[in-house]
Amino acid sequence: MADVVTDERPLTLEDLVRWFEAGEKPATAWRVGAEHEKFVFRLGTAEPIPYEGPAGIQALLNGLTRFGWKGVYEGENIIALERGMANVSLEPGGQFELSGAPLETMHEICEETGQHLTEVKTVADELGLGFLGLGFTPIWRRDEIPAMPKGRYKIMREYMPKVGKLGLDMMFRTCTVQANLDFGSEADMVAKFRTSLALQPIATALFANSPFIEGKPSGFLSSRANVWTDTDPDRTGMLDFVFADGFGYETYANYALDVPMYFAKRDGKYVDLAGKSFRKFMAGELAELPGDRPSLKDWADHTTTAFPEVRLKQYLEMRGADSGPWSRLCALPALWAGIFYDQAALAAAWDLCKDWQVEDHERLRADVARLGLKAQVNGRSVQDVAKDMVAIAKQGLKNRNRLSAGMVDESGYLAELEDIAESGITPAERLLELYNGPWKGDVRRVFEDFAY
Repeated sequence: MADVVTDERPLTLEDLVRWFEAGEKPATAWRVGAEHEKFVFRLGTAEPIPYEGPAGIQALLNGLTRFGWKGVYEGENIIALERGMANVSLEPGGQFELSGAPLETMHEICEETGQHLTEVKTVADELGLGFLGLGFTPIWRRDEIPAMPKGRYKIMREYMPKVGKLGLDMMFRTCTVQANLDFGSEADMVAKFRTSLALQPIATALFANSPFIEGKPSGFLSSRANVWTDTDPDRTGMLDFVFADGFGYETYANYALDVPMYFAKRDGKYVDLAGKSFRKFMAGELAELPGDRPSLKDWADHTTTAFPEVRLKQYLEMRGADSGPWSRLCALPALWAGIFYDQAALAAAWDLCKDWQVEDHERLRADVARLGLKAQVNGRSVQDVAKDMVAIAKQGLKNRNRLSAGMVDESGYLAELEDIAESGITPAERLLELYNGPWKGDVRRVFEDFAY
């Protein structure tokens, strides 16, 4: 299946389906990719950081090249770094993201995360910068945050206000932690997609860590999760069709085809195609690119512009959690690996949510943003479901039996989630306790007490 498509051989739906299918791997080759974002701020003043300048984001990226990272450029601007299969990239408001390499064990993931944070802290200390892991920036207004010089983000900035009220907040004021996991077959993908999509709001509650907006409590425990409810209905949400009979690669391909485009990349530049149809692109009918048709690379790029709570590419992406402290960054990939990579655990996790109705999914997604573990679903508290979910993941990790050099399995990475689930108190509620107590209403204390 050629990546270069000509008029004689345009892409077909079958090609798109095969592209997803190409992600299938035997269980022995299953890996986990961990991603996390963090806010960068000026030490002392807690200001957001511009791209340019002697102590800006550009300087931070350039400073990391001493550790063997290679710069990725858009024009003359360094906009990302690569080292092996890992990369560091910039989100629209300068949020700093590690997209880790596909690794076999949680021990390796935690080591990779720790190495990255040590490296960025080394450079940031020289520049007078700090990092904060929260789901939503606690004090900054949207108009205070400098935009990063990336072509795709300019297109998104102009399009977002046309389709939702909070899309620019999503771009500039949120941070997440994510995990990417493999599947072995279409049936395996479907089982994992359904289970993880239904349970994604439970993860949202466990990781809820963004109760402030512009210096005050927002009324949400995850302001980040709330943002996604009014970003762009065409490309977000709980995807009811995933739970319908007959769901598979083709169903998702048709969904992605109907997600309006943002761009296509040609000669190193982004062509603004915001709102256009990928189907018309496949037919060579876009006025902006007359006669041009997409390649599989264009399709791969396009799949990254859908933002459901779980996203299918050539692996499954878990997208439902607020970013947090160093200690909790390893917990999210551990949670999902424990469920996905042990058949008994996957079956037990599905049993938790298989009786939920379609309307339960969307309601739960909205409720956990406000109520966290105190939300209810199908007659149970989210806290009770979370306790079961974490216990299932823990047993799955024990069954995996991936031992560190100290002969310890991976289940210890769930300890913080066990504590959260057992207490019923989210990280966001702990922050609110500090705000109403020792911080005396001063949200800026979070930059001192919770910085990396």
